[in-house]
Amino acid sequence: MTFHPREQQRTQHHERQRERHGPVKRRSLLSGALVGVGIAAFVDEMVFHQLLHWHHFYDKASSEAGLVSDGIFHAFGWLAMVAGLFLYADLWRRGARHLTAWWSGLCLGLGGFQLYDGTFQHKALELHQIRYGVELAPYDWTWNVIAVLFLATGALLLLRARR
Repeated sequence: MTFHPREQQRTQHHERQRERHGPVKRRSLLSGALVGVGIAAFVDEMVFHQLLHWHHFYDKASSEAGLVSDGIFHAFGWLAMVAGLFLYADLWRRGARHLTAWWSGLCLGLGGFQLYDGTFQHKALELHQIRYGVELAPYDWTWNVIAVLFLATGALLLLRARR
């Protein structure tokens, strides 16, 4: 089967677009995930550590050690946020953003970080609990269910982005 030269050019153009689209989706997904981790870390730090004073990142030592651990945690969150925003700015500058993949990454990063925090840091490592002096089950369930809802939303958006 032979193509007219114009049709062949169009076919080659569409193939190049498909090849380029994969990396754009992956970079958009990564950018969103980094921003999601940064947002989750920021909200955790600001609300639970600083405003409510429910815990520090590391509660098994002195209050001073807890404050230092909070500072390191805060720096990690902002590093993730800045890296994600730089990556997003690069995608935007190139006109290569895939917004559905980006929002998927944001939800996956936010939910993934929160579930990791609620299960691994709170339970496996016992670095801290959400709150002390109260029945933990309602707090743990709420924390982890919200994380799973973000993960499910991110997964649905990812499926949509892959179409």
